[in-house]
Amino acid sequence: MDHCISPLSTLKPRITPRFAPGPALQSVTRRFRPLTVVVGAGASHCEFSSLNSPLDPRTRPGKDLSTVLQNHPQLFHLAVAQELKKLADDRELALSRMSLSAASHEACLHRRIAQLKEQECQIVVEDVMYLLIFYKFSEIKVHLVPKLSRCIYNGRLEIWPSKDWELESLYSFEILEMIREHVSTVIGLRVNSSVTDNWAMTKITRQMLGRVYVASILYGYFLKSASLRHRLDRILALESQDLHLSHRTSLHYQEMCPNGMKNLLFGRIGNIQAKYKGSSRLEKTQGKLSGYVMGFDPDTLQRCAKLRSEVAVNLVKNHCCALFGDDGTMSSPETDEVISTSYSSVKRLVLEAVAFGSFLWDTEECIETVYKLKEN
Repeated sequence: MDHCISPLSTLKPRITPRFAPGPALQSVTRRFRPLTVVVGAGASHCEFSSLNSPLDPRTRPGKDLSTVLQNHPQLFHLAVAQELKKLADDRELALSRMSLSAASHEACLHRRIAQLKEQECQIVVEDVMYLLIFYKFSEIKVHLVPKLSRCIYNGRLEIWPSKDWELESLYSFEILEMIREHVSTVIGLRVNSSVTDNWAMTKITRQMLGRVYVASILYGYFLKSASLRHRLDRILALESQDLHLSHRTSLHYQEMCPNGMKNLLFGRIGNIQAKYKGSSRLEKTQGKLSGYVMGFDPDTLQRCAKLRSEVAVNLVKNHCCALFGDDGTMSSPETDEVISTSYSSVKRLVLEAVAFGSFLWDTEECIETVYKLKEN
């Protein structure tokens, strides 16, 4: 099973991009030769898609972008931006025609065209989002685990190399602590476990492994959202304290007590109360992320954990179904199969899922700068 995680597979060196590159982009493209990498499946019978990922692009633009990503990665983000801009323009044009024809006998037709265009754009954007996530994994030299059905041999799954260091290098120390606690909780392995413990074997159904994977994606997404919220609250608390101290020191004696000692006394009490409240908020935000998250009310927890766009929801569903199900679903009979695997392999899947969730948050933000995503 030492070939379950491997480089990009061979791809035909032909690019048929949907986007229309300018002269500068064409000249850059001609200077680079197509990249060809040969993959050996070995005894495990692992077969790899063009992206060494469970999910293949479903649209023509997605396939074109995957070709650019493999053969000309330095042009990938430019191609993505052009494709998203085209999608946004096409959707806007369809909506404009629908609005202009609202009072005509063609209103129903243009409304249907706009709906179909929205659905078409959603699928293309899902491909773009998946490729952006794949690109972020490639930046840390980690390849997505391919379909498990191609990596299970005689009821045994082994994923090697583990890539623990690369996947853990993405996070700050306090976030990494929370991720390690999550790993320990979901797979029952101690945080500081030995090498022998990591390579001990366990049995688990493919369906249960899929549920752990989905939960870890959502946890990674939640951590990304919560950590950014924590950082923002910390900045606001510091600015609020600085503003309060600046305002307090700028007050003159005459301004504080125009009516004598009474106003001076109550002014000082008010300042002390305001200072106490500011310090309380500052202390809360200056603490660890784990303590900050514990202070969330149910509504805040839900906002941080909920996937923001419909595209993200569909992408997580399709990726997990492709990874764990043979027929593209999580309800096939094969998902009830009990497999034997090491704790190290389960940990690799969990760490990949957490990173996937974190990257998903990033790609939503990236796409939103060009193309407005439909809210979940």
